[in-house]
Amino acid sequence: MSIPVNQAARNGAAGHRSVRARHPEETRQRLLEAAWDEFSAKGLGGARVDAIARRAAANKRMIYHYFGSKAGLYLAVLELAYDRIRGHERALALEDCPPAEGIARLVAYNFDFCRDNPGFIHLLANENLHHARHLARSDKVRQVNLPVIDTIGRLLARGAAEGVFRPGIDPLDLYITIAALGYFYFSNIHTLSVVFGRDLALPDTVAVRSDLHVDLVLRYLRP
Repeated sequence: MSIPVNQAARNGAAGHRSVRARHPEETRQRLLEAAWDEFSAKGLGGARVDAIARRAAANKRMIYHYFGSKAGLYLAVLELAYDRIRGHERALALEDCPPAEGIARLVAYNFDFCRDNPGFIHLLANENLHHARHLARSDKVRQVNLPVIDTIGRLLARGAAEGVFRPGIDPLDLYITIAALGYFYFSNIHTLSVVFGRDLALPDTVAVRSDLHVDLVLRYLRP
């Protein structure tokens, strides 16, 4: 049975509207991914909106439409960086683990994330050069990051109650130490390799380093 012309037209229009409804979010996401690559490679000063638009196969005007400015897009990329590390972290279900296992998973995860996401390191290094003035404008960055400190605090409290961790450890201090171990290693891996004449990026070397970090943190936490 044939579909009346008017109905077919309405169905077609609905289909086009559906495609258009999806298109803005797809375009926005492509711009974010392209900007991640551009900003992590060249920093805020060196990145160009023309290059980001080309990478995203989008019109440059869309950057200003969605993000307001180049700085607005840069801030959105920083927020995306924290969304990614925290989102994967939540999937670890740390509070379902015994305290020592939960902390061990967190240490290994942070190390692996730095290994697998060099762009994350470059973005944070660049924003630190700007004294975090762009990140300070974010309404969501603290909301995204504070839960991990609460999680660590509960793991530490359970560990102390069970006698496997010593009491009195500040969860923020511990998190900064955990983050620093992976961040420093991968942010300086090239200079360290040259200075000491050893390829620190070799898979076996990286694996040993990850185990060392887990052991260091757990030894620090023992009573």
